[in-house]
Amino acid sequence: MSETHQNTEQQLSLNELMRIRRDKLQQLRDGGVEPYGGRFETTHQTNEIMEQFDELAESDTVIAGRIMSFRTHGKASFADLMDSSGRVQLYARVNTLGEDAYEQFKRLDIGDHIGVHGRVFRTRRGEISVEVKQVTLLSKSLRPLPEKWHGLKDVELRYRQRYVDLIVNPGVREVFIARSKILQYIRQFLQERGYIEVETPMLNVIPGGANARPFVTHHNALDMDLFMRIAPELYLKRLLVGGFEKVFEMGKNFRNEGISTKHNPEYTSVEVYQAYADMEDMMRMTEDCFAFVAEQVLGTTQVEYQGHVVDLQPPWPRVPMLEAIAEHSGVDLTGMSDEEARQAARDKGIHVENNASKAHVIEELFDAFVEPKLIQPIFITDHPVEVSPLAKRRPDNPELTERFEPFMVTWEMANGFSELNDPIDQEQRFRRQVEQRASGDEEAHMIDEDYIRALEYGMPPAGGLGIGVDRLVMLLTNSPSIRDVLLFPHMRPRD
Repeated sequence: MSETHQNTEQQLSLNELMRIRRDKLQQLRDGGVEPYGGRFETTHQTNEIMEQFDELAESDTVIAGRIMSFRTHGKASFADLMDSSGRVQLYARVNTLGEDAYEQFKRLDIGDHIGVHGRVFRTRRGEISVEVKQVTLLSKSLRPLPEKWHGLKDVELRYRQRYVDLIVNPGVREVFIARSKILQYIRQFLQERGYIEVETPMLNVIPGGANARPFVTHHNALDMDLFMRIAPELYLKRLLVGGFEKVFEMGKNFRNEGISTKHNPEYTSVEVYQAYADMEDMMRMTEDCFAFVAEQVLGTTQVEYQGHVVDLQPPWPRVPMLEAIAEHSGVDLTGMSDEEARQAARDKGIHVENNASKAHVIEELFDAFVEPKLIQPIFITDHPVEVSPLAKRRPDNPELTERFEPFMVTWEMANGFSELNDPIDQEQRFRRQVEQRASGDEEAHMIDEDYIRALEYGMPPAGGLGIGVDRLVMLLTNSPSIRDVLLFPHMRPRD
């Protein structure tokens, strides 16, 4: 395609462009050329040619990739070939290919996949290139890529058509390579400390382990409704009852809730449980894990995120929730009744329901006054029992729990606690959750009788931790939205 032809193409409608390409497809088939080839063995990737030019100069190479640009100058043509490692310039001329093969080369389109046998050399202008000796069409592109000078800028379209986004915005690919490394290093961190990776059911008879609205599905053979899991916690703690002492699971959870820059209904977490441990052990593991992963992926624990430099180096401060609220709002809720707490919130301009408990007022005040101030890593501890139905009570204050949440850049990044292993207390808390559910709280826990039965056999004291992997990826890749770190985020269908 000449530059003039390329500019003309940009002025045509999409339907016309696709018709032209389909005509080329048919012409190829009529000429005995299969436009969708098979296996093609390469000797190098483009980055090897660029980085090892001194060793490869004047030698033959075989490469494959997608054509990303095309420039024709009479009896010579230039193209940029992109593979998963980078790009290299192709140089094709009629004297090398012959007239028929050169004409076929010129009829290739931007977006086509080709295989090339050629010679590595440097042009008179000093650009590392591959002189094309033979070309094989591997896949004909029927739909043109976005205009080369503007790329794919529509953010929503980028999420909907991630395959195009990955082609024309190479930096996006780096985010997902980093994501893969982050998952790899979380696993390495845990496995080196003796944790065993396990798998638990995605389809649950009772959704448990978190306060969330579940997705409901139906099992036809059993004729029963099932729930997509909202957390693997209760199954993992059953394994502690069964004798496992260090387990973790990395996988998907599903919560039928709103979508935002920090929330997706399908997300990845890692949950970790250790027998004979407590929240202090889990806090140390959390800060060590974050620092280890950052060091492995970025080479530093100093992370730049949206204008902030976040220092992940342990130890992180530990601050009780009521102290944090008092510091940032001026409201000391210690010793207040439910009504006094409600009035204190209203005096600060926070709307609370007339039947809101003190525990829920604490959550509202924390969300409004504290969370937006938490930029550097910090552990918020000592959450109320009412909003922590699976956490062990503090021995010195049974209204609070041995629970923690690490925050940074204003986000909750994880959740952990000393696990409640008293079956009687656990059943009572479940029944309180059922009452809240009957009063209209769709996120309250259901009662899991089999989990109570498991606790009755005896679960050792334990510490537990759940980390939101997507948010950690956002932090370490400086991504402003969770959709930027999900290959295929959920989107409302277009008409």
